[in-house]
Amino acid sequence: MASSTGKSFLGRFGVHIAVLIFVAIWTIPTLGILVSSLRDKNQLAVTGWWTALVTSSQNDDGRLGTAADQVEKDGKFLIMGNLLKAGDNRTISAFGIKSQAPTEFAAGAVADLGDGVTLQVNDDGFYVQSSPVAFEGDRGRRIYFASSMPPRFTTDNYQTVLFSEGIGRSFINSLTVTIPATIIPILIAAFAAYALAWMRFPGRALLIATIIGLLVVPLQMSLIPLLKLYNGVGLFFGVPAKTYLGIWLAHTGFGLPFAIYLLRSYIAGLPREIMESARIDGASDFEIFIKIVLPLSFPVLASFAIFQFLWVWNDLLVAMVFLGSGSDQLVLTGKLNALLGSRGGNWEILTTSAFVTILVPLAVFFSLQRYFVRGLLAGSVKGG
Repeated sequence: MASSTGKSFLGRFGVHIAVLIFVAIWTIPTLGILVSSLRDKNQLAVTGWWTALVTSSQNDDGRLGTAADQVEKDGKFLIMGNLLKAGDNRTISAFGIKSQAPTEFAAGAVADLGDGVTLQVNDDGFYVQSSPVAFEGDRGRRIYFASSMPPRFTTDNYQTVLFSEGIGRSFINSLTVTIPATIIPILIAAFAAYALAWMRFPGRALLIATIIGLLVVPLQMSLIPLLKLYNGVGLFFGVPAKTYLGIWLAHTGFGLPFAIYLLRSYIAGLPREIMESARIDGASDFEIFIKIVLPLSFPVLASFAIFQFLWVWNDLLVAMVFLGSGSDQLVLTGKLNALLGSRGGNWEILTTSAFVTILVPLAVFFSLQRYFVRGLLAGSVKGG
């Protein structure tokens, strides 16, 4: 049955379910990043974040001590030690001497290895290898074992990321790049969008078509030509390469087509009567733009600001090309990438780095989110 608003109960229920699904799709990965960033790196390496609250099991291996570590006691030669490192809170449940059977013996049991040699591994990792004759060789026996680890959360990854050398400077570098690279294209695009929407001049349609065509040009295709052009102009005017000016101009160039297209669609939909009334009162195009168009266009300006800020803040490629990779030039994404190591060996801090990088964009988004939906609908409804 339809309600007074013209929408049935099933229709409203379907809309709510769809909204919840989309919220979950966007929220669950973020929750996963947060949980993973607080987990112990050993647990993170073997189990997913959704198992963070349950005991995890894993198979591992280690080596016993060598002949140099043996001691003689009661006519037997013993090699003692611990398979777990200090601070390792795992519990060993079983062990074995073959990779095909890592759980052949229960923890605490005495395993017969032949020729009178025995091995006992306790649940705390302590082992005793016994032999009636002296051990020989400088390489200990390899042992396989199964262990369980209770849930453990730690802030070690955050300490590694937040207190690493140069992280503060890279954060400032990112802000220095992102804020101007967001404001500059908005200023230029706003003027251009008004001109393309309300001013008549030769070639306007061709210019609009060109801007729309630039929306599909891949960034990677234009990086090298743009860099050569910038270096040539900089060399001619004596401007040094690898400066903030270069990356500001680069991000401005990459963001302008979308900004002009989005703003023009919105500005073109503003009521014509307002513009005509202002012109009758003697207002110039500049006055109409400053006093009428800009205040009415704030939702779409905020929407583009969110898109541009997110793009520039998370960028690594353009920053490496136009700014460089020196310690004084690295942006936050570059610094966090360097923390992973040359081969990505320290990948356990990847989730922590990801969560650290999204904090500032989240603050920007939530501060402007009330304008976001209105800006996304730019140009969908014409003014009266």
